[in-house]
Amino acid sequence: MSNSFATIQSIAASTFRSTRDNSTTVEKDENGRLVLAGDAFEEASYPKYLPTWDTTEHYEPLTLFEFVDPGTRADPAFPNLLSNDNESLKVKRLTPRFGSEVRGVQLSQLSDAGKDELALLVAQRGVVVFRDQDLADLPVEDALKFSSHFGRNHIHPTSGAPKGFPEVHLVYRSKNDSVYDSFFQEHISSIAWHSDVTYELQPPGTTFLGMLDGPETGGDTIFADSVEAYNRLSPKFREILSGLEVLHSGVAQAQSSRAQGGIVRRDPVETFHPLIRQHPVTKQKAIYVNPQFSRYIKGLKREESDAILNFIYDFISKSADIQVRASWEPKTVVVWDNRRTLHSALLDWASGERRHAFRLTPQAERPTEDWDEAKKNAKEEIN
Repeated sequence: MSNSFATIQSIAASTFRSTRDNSTTVEKDENGRLVLAGDAFEEASYPKYLPTWDTTEHYEPLTLFEFVDPGTRADPAFPNLLSNDNESLKVKRLTPRFGSEVRGVQLSQLSDAGKDELALLVAQRGVVVFRDQDLADLPVEDALKFSSHFGRNHIHPTSGAPKGFPEVHLVYRSKNDSVYDSFFQEHISSIAWHSDVTYELQPPGTTFLGMLDGPETGGDTIFADSVEAYNRLSPKFREILSGLEVLHSGVAQAQSSRAQGGIVRRDPVETFHPLIRQHPVTKQKAIYVNPQFSRYIKGLKREESDAILNFIYDFISKSADIQVRASWEPKTVVVWDNRRTLHSALLDWASGERRHAFRLTPQAERPTEDWDEAKKNAKEEIN
C-alpha cells in the first residue's frame, strides 16, 4: 500500500489531460477558472455538477468549531428512517457486521429526526448504500443544506467543484479518456486505500457520495472496517498502539495539484491524530491511519514507525473478511462514516464511459482516543 498516494494522484491528474479523441480538455475561462471544454456539457447528465477549478479562490486556515454528532440524538429504533409503516422499505446487510443496502427511503425527504437516525445507522454499519435517490436533482445549495445537518461542509483544498460551490467535491473521469491505458503502463493495481482529508483538525464524519454518470459495470468502491480491524488485534498489541499519535499531512496533495496545473484553495496543513480513535456515538474504537495521508508515528524512529504502519496497511488491505464492495447504479448515494472506514475507488473499466460523482463531506469532531476526556476539554479549546 506504500504507493497508494501516487496511485490516487495519478488517476486524479487525468482530468487535466486530453482524452483519447481530444473530445474533452481543460481550459481557462475569462475569469481565470479552469473549466471543462469539448463534449462535457453536451453529454453530462448533470452539467451543474461539472468540475471547475477557480484559480482566484483562497481560504484562510480552518478553525475549530463545536460539533455534536447527530447520532447522539437518534432513536435507536429508527422510527423516522426505517419505519415499519414503509411498505417500500427493503434493508439488506451486505456483510454480517459491516455495510448495508437500503431501498425505499428518500434521503432528501428525511426530517431532522430521520437525519439523526441516519447518522446513527451509518455509525453502526460503517457504510450504507441507498438506491433510487433524488439528491442530485435538488439545487446544489439544497444538497449542501441537507449535508450541513451532519457538520460543517468541508471545502477541499485541491479538487474540482461546481461553479460557485467549493464545498462540493467532484469525482470526474471524462468520456473516452485514456487514464486506464496510461495508468496501467506504470502500475499493477489501482487500489488506493484512504480516509478522506485526515490531515484536517476536524476530519469528516458522515459522508455522502452520489453517482451522476457511471459505466454500466465497473468503477465500484470498496470499503474496509477499521473498527473490526482494531478488534482483530491482540489485547497486547492494542495496548502498544494506545496513546500513539500519527502525523497526517496534506502537503503532498497540494504539491501534486500545483505540479499538474491545478489549484490550492488553502495552504496545506499537517496534524497529529491518535492512531486509535473512539467514535462519539458508538464508543467503538477504530484504527485511524491511512497510507495516503499518514506519515509517521510521533516519538518513534522512522524504521520503527514504518514497521507498525506498514503492518497495519498490509493487514487491512489483505483482510477481505472486513471489507465490502459497493456497486453503483444510477441515482445511488453511498453514505459512510470516515471515522471508522477506509475506502478505494476501482479503476477497472476501459469502455470509454464517463464516471461522474459528487461528494458532500461534513466535518466531525477532532479525533480522540478517549471521548469522555475530550468532551471535558473541547469547549475550553474552542474558547
